[in-house]
Amino acid sequence: MIHQTAIIDDDAIIEDNVEIGPYAVIGHETTIKSGTRIHGQCVIEHAEIGSNCEIFNFSSVGKHPQDLKYKGEKTKIIVGDGTVIRECVTLNRGTTALGQTVIGKNCLLMSCAHIAHDCIIGNGVIIGYSTGIAGHVEIGNYAILSAGIGVHQFCKIGTSVMIGAGAMVSMDIVPYVTAQGDRAVLAGLNLIGLKRRKIKLCEIEDIKSAYKILFMSKLTLEDAMLKLKDSQSTYVKDITAFIKNSQRGIARPRIGK
Repeated sequence: MIHQTAIIDDDAIIEDNVEIGPYAVIGHETTIKSGTRIHGQCVIEHAEIGSNCEIFNFSSVGKHPQDLKYKGEKTKIIVGDGTVIRECVTLNRGTTALGQTVIGKNCLLMSCAHIAHDCIIGNGVIIGYSTGIAGHVEIGNYAILSAGIGVHQFCKIGTSVMIGAGAMVSMDIVPYVTAQGDRAVLAGLNLIGLKRRKIKLCEIEDIKSAYKILFMSKLTLEDAMLKLKDSQSTYVKDITAFIKNSQRGIARPRIGK
């Protein structure tokens, strides 16, 4: 059902079984796939919205990036299947740096969250109320960011990370950990998240061992990485590969903890 007051651009593609509420605006170069529900007074443009998504009132998806270098180039935003976008969320489309902003499948973006241009958000990510993600940020699958978090541009947050409310993230956060504080530091492993994902106990022990070597031993990071280079654990390989690819540097536990 499409409400009679909705405004839909002539080139928008609306598949069957899509609901669009009153006074919603579906703008230029937008595709909305089957089963998706758009609540009233949303604004969506230059977007590819997946199937079975739900976008709540007053959200803005695909508007211009808030980047002074942007001069109206053709870019877009992609939202994966099953993602829920709550009230007053703002999601900007990409710039020429990447050409697109990407939100994965089955994510939950809570009210007043903001995701800036050229971000890549994985599948199953939860972003809490009033959390702001700056441009060019990458967030791995199943990460959870609580309320009121700020993430610096170009930061990377690994898979299955849990970040506590109010944290200010200015460095990369390795996979499978928890982080908190201003500036965010590591606070241990995200054991609850790992168990929820049904990671085997022996594999969790591998992650624990790697964490101790990297962050609780007296080894330099270089020596710790050498010690882990022959690990056969997929999860440990995820951590070491993440560290090797980090450009901003990685957050560590607070000294003395």
